[in-house]
Amino acid sequence: MKVRIGFAMGGQRMLGIERYGEVLDDLERLRFDSVWLPETFLGGTFDPIVALSYAAAHVPRLKLGSHLVAPGRNPITLAKSLAQLDRLSAGRLLLVFVPGLADPEERAVQGMPDGDRTLWFDEHLPAMRRLWAGEEVDGARLESLPMQQPLEVWLGGKAAKAMERIGRIGDGWLAGLITLPEAIAGRDIIDRSAADAGRAVSGEHFGVNLSYTLGPELPSVTPISRRAAGDPRDLISVGAAALRDNVRRWCDAGFSKIVVRPLAPPTDWHAELEALADAVVDLQT
Repeated sequence: MKVRIGFAMGGQRMLGIERYGEVLDDLERLRFDSVWLPETFLGGTFDPIVALSYAAAHVPRLKLGSHLVAPGRNPITLAKSLAQLDRLSAGRLLLVFVPGLADPEERAVQGMPDGDRTLWFDEHLPAMRRLWAGEEVDGARLESLPMQQPLEVWLGGKAAKAMERIGRIGDGWLAGLITLPEAIAGRDIIDRSAADAGRAVSGEHFGVNLSYTLGPELPSVTPISRRAAGDPRDLISVGAAALRDNVRRWCDAGFSKIVVRPLAPPTDWHAELEALADAVVDLQT
């Protein structure tokens, strides 16, 4: 099993856009596997396609990932943009398609009714794959195909229907805001759904977003504690040693793609990434 450690940036509110290149340099130098850019419409995140295009030119090795909100986008235009980005980055693009935040204001900006958001994946993802394979779809054909063949699309989510969808049409699952026992149960649903559809999701294609703080204490109120029930420490690693232990637990359970995400903006980005690398990067295989 190949263990890979990526780093997720929270966006411009966590990291000013002027410092983005410096953090990319640190991630490259410290041998993280990938950088990840989550996407929201109102949360101050980077535009993932723009920011990952910059990263493709700025650093030569780092893989380029996004939790990309796909519903609401034109699938042909999106397929074209992602194919070009994968080719221009020499095949370094990593994709997780997500439906978008379950927030009324976010949904209004996204322009997609609740029920239609998840139907987008079933309707358009197969067509995008055909385009990436060089086929014609609705009169459109891509002139530049992805370097990766196939260009994989993992999916997010943790509800049972999301797990079933991953099994039917997804290439992998990157879990988030979930405990390890819940994730193991979700993986079982994915495997059963894939078998029912006459396919399989590779055992190497299961991962998780892990939130952490390197400080000694957990803030009394965090974005995660407001959005998830239970003890926040079940979802947040407090301290470098706890994070390292947590990464090991998830890897031992077969979740080999780990994306670590700081709970709050570091006061010193260079020191934060150095300490983070010392804690977890050597766990990569």
